[in-house]
Amino acid sequence: MAKQTVAIELQKNFALLIDGKLVETENFLQVINPATEKVFAHCPMADQTHLNASVSAARRALDAWSSKSYEERAGYIQQLAILLREHKDFLASLLTQEQGKPLSQSVAEIDRGASQSEGIAGIEIPIEALVDDEERYIELQYRPLGVVGIITPWNAPVNLALGPLVSALYTGNTITLKPSPYTPLTTLKMGELMKEIFPAGVINFLAGGDELGHEMTKHPEINKISFTGSVETGKKVMASAAGTLKRVTLELGGNDPAIILDDVDPEAIAKKIFFAAFVNSGQVCMAVKRIYAHEEIYEELCSALAKEAKNAKYGNGLDPENHLGPIQNKMQFNKVVGILEDTKKTGARFLSGGTLPDMPGYFFPPTLVTDIDEDSRLVREEQFGPIVPILKYKDVEDAIRRANDTPYGLSGSVWSNDRERATKIAKRLRVGTAWVNQHRATSAYVPFGGAKESGIGRQYSILGLKGYMEPEVLSVVK
Repeated sequence: MAKQTVAIELQKNFALLIDGKLVETENFLQVINPATEKVFAHCPMADQTHLNASVSAARRALDAWSSKSYEERAGYIQQLAILLREHKDFLASLLTQEQGKPLSQSVAEIDRGASQSEGIAGIEIPIEALVDDEERYIELQYRPLGVVGIITPWNAPVNLALGPLVSALYTGNTITLKPSPYTPLTTLKMGELMKEIFPAGVINFLAGGDELGHEMTKHPEINKISFTGSVETGKKVMASAAGTLKRVTLELGGNDPAIILDDVDPEAIAKKIFFAAFVNSGQVCMAVKRIYAHEEIYEELCSALAKEAKNAKYGNGLDPENHLGPIQNKMQFNKVVGILEDTKKTGARFLSGGTLPDMPGYFFPPTLVTDIDEDSRLVREEQFGPIVPILKYKDVEDAIRRANDTPYGLSGSVWSNDRERATKIAKRLRVGTAWVNQHRATSAYVPFGGAKESGIGRQYSILGLKGYMEPEVLSVVK
């Protein structure tokens, strides 16, 4: 499909997308703006009948879609990227209202999603010749798995939908996708855009609660589940998928450490560390969740980070003055408040925040905590909110041990002026991705996923794409 501009007038209401048609329902979800705590939209809620219809449509569309070449499917994905950019102002505004993040970050998420989609669709998946001698020719090829069910979270609903969606489509699968019931709106509007370019049945978008997600994981006609979310829910997804031996990719939570070595300039890195921890109010799976600072620079780093926290404005994401928005939903807000109250009981020292504002919305000031016990909830759990501990160490071996002492293993980072020294330490972190002098740096061409309980499989890169395909050996006697 050649690149072209498609003029699309988005309808005012929201609808499911099933078999190329927009579908309204009798039952609705209330969508709350976390900056106001008020309902600002209603979203159609799918049931088992809608799920069965979407999977059947995906199954019918599968043969025609999988028979297209990679180049042909890439053309559709390029069109998707064009549409995302053309409608990014509308989508970003909607995203901020339902998720809470500052508008500039919502715009960046749309742009990143478009670029990421183009990147994924530019990866070559070659046939691999394993043996080619006088007697035999053996090759390893890959074919689509079939119908892929995608369940996405509320913290980055556009970006974390597009990664698995584009990967599944590019490799020849058809999809049924369900966003979080907290943030379904932008995803449904993306479906409305995609309806204009993809053949009927190739893409299907539903909205619903946890029960709908459970039905997807056990549906006999869904061949793979891609799930992004918490470790607890990921375990349930895996257990449910086991009934039909579905393939799974699970991108789960993290408790990312950042180890700061003794040779850094705290003032020079403070801003980078701060936003690696607090972007999207800490609601990022690979955000820095624990900061380990060498005793030589500990106090200076604490002061520099506290300064960043006090300068970071928080409030409604539609206000361009604000750097941080609210926590996305009341349940998560209450969890973070619970961690805050537990931290106060430990006698820890607060460098910033610690007191909730008297204002509407699920707002939580950026909070930095020191002098905290290693066994506290804030250190042991994934807080997924804007409260971060700074922990002191003397010996780097101790820092590595403490950083690895967790069931999580998503990512981590090491910061130093000595790149070689930092790299050696980073290689010892038991994580899916270890960064040096950076954090949260991802690419369509680089695999991403977790070690230990932070996930199974990878997204992005050729490795991630192969997770949406079945390896098949062809062996020929000459």
